[in-house]
Parts: sequence; structure tokens; C-alpha cells
Amino acid sequence: MPFQILLLLFIGIPILELALLFELHQKVGFISTVSLVFATGVLGAWLVRNQGLATLFEIQQRLRAGELPAPQLLEGIMILLAGAVLVTPGLATDTVGFLLLIPSCRRQFRHRLQKWIEKRIQHNYVHVNHNGPFFN
Repeated sequence: MPFQILLLLFIGIPILELALLFELHQKVGFISTVSLVFATGVLGAWLVRNQGLATLFEIQQRLRAGELPAPQLLEGIMILLAGAVLVTPGLATDTVGFLLLIPSCRRQFRHRLQKWIEKRIQHNYVHVNHNGPFFN
């Protein structure tokens, strides 16, 4: 199963992105398509920087207060993921990236991710290998 998911990610998504970019190129032209890809990259990088810094500040505040900043750490990871997909040329990945930068959407994704993690922990699906090269 994990191999199929990786295959989909590394082959399927770029093929989808190329098809969408070719379709957009036919509708609006080359310059408009390239401009849109460039603009989403620049806007995405700016939004990721601002939201990433705000999240980092929130994490620092929680730590100073002696609290565990678990929700903010998950949101920080999602903001990093948003940045990664936004600097990748494509329309589908940009859509996912911008959705992750909308705070209400990001909170919903975070809640679903937390429930998924909690469920896996409760059903003993999370295994920690303590015999690896870092644990002697």
C-alpha cells in the first residue's frame, strides 16, 4: 500500500498538474499561464512566511507559559506543507496549498489529523521502533 501511495504522489500528481496547465494554456495562453504560476508562487511564499512567523510566535508563547503547543506544531507542519506545494508549479497543488493557508480550513484538517492519530494510538497502530541505529 505505501508504494502505491508514493507512486501516485510522484507520478500521478505531476501528470495531473501538466494536464491542468496544458488545459489552462489552451484557454488563456502561455503568458497568462506562466504569470498565474509565478503569482501563486510569490503570493504563497508571502502568506507562508507571515503565517509561519505568527505560528512560531504562538508556539513560543505557549512554551513560555509552560504549555504544550501541540496544535500549533501541527499547524506549523501544515504551513510548511503548504509552502512546499505552493512553490511547486501546478494548479491542484496550489489549491491544496492555499486551502492549508486558510486558518479555518487548516483547523479542520488539524482536527481530522488529530483524531486520526488518536485513533491509531488507541488501536495500537502506532509502533515505535527502539532497536534502530539511534537507540543502542
